[in-house]
Amino acid sequence: MQEREVVLTKREVEARLVPTGTEIMIPSDTFVTITQSLGGSFTVAVNGNLARIEGHNADALGKKPLESSFDTPEDGTVNENQVWEAMKNCYDPEIPVNVVDLGLIYDCRIENGTEDGNHVYVLMTLTAAGCGMGPVITEDVKTKLEHVPNVDKVTVELTFDPPWNNDMLTDEAKLELGML
Repeated sequence: MQEREVVLTKREVEARLVPTGTEIMIPSDTFVTITQSLGGSFTVAVNGNLARIEGHNADALGKKPLESSFDTPEDGTVNENQVWEAMKNCYDPEIPVNVVDLGLIYDCRIENGTEDGNHVYVLMTLTAAGCGMGPVITEDVKTKLEHVPNVDKVTVELTFDPPWNNDMLTDEAKLELGML
């Protein structure tokens, strides 16, 4: 994670208010403060609000998008380590810890060679059931998994059973959040 950085938007850019998930447009030539830039997306402070800007819009902040650098398995299957690495690049815009270390991923299955090709199935939760950013976070997981070599289909299912709690955090996450 970087220090906070004030930048001037280079063009109009779509963002989502945190924590509601409401879509907004940030005009060109607007000063924003980048508060978090993890996993290729950006959380910015703008006009007294936090907003998330997706990585494909990094140029609007004068940044470069995060590029995937996975090697493609020659056997045509999906590499499980790459799947987990991709999910570790997904972040809640308010918390500087990835969804894996937050304990939000309850199940991840890879089914190679199905009728639909290679299918990755993820069962996940959110830190709070009413989180307005839930659709954004689950879509981020889906999108990042679609970029893993040999993945043909991704299904991300959201559950709140069992409800998430702090005990699901990894020790690394607890350390990052000052809970150890």
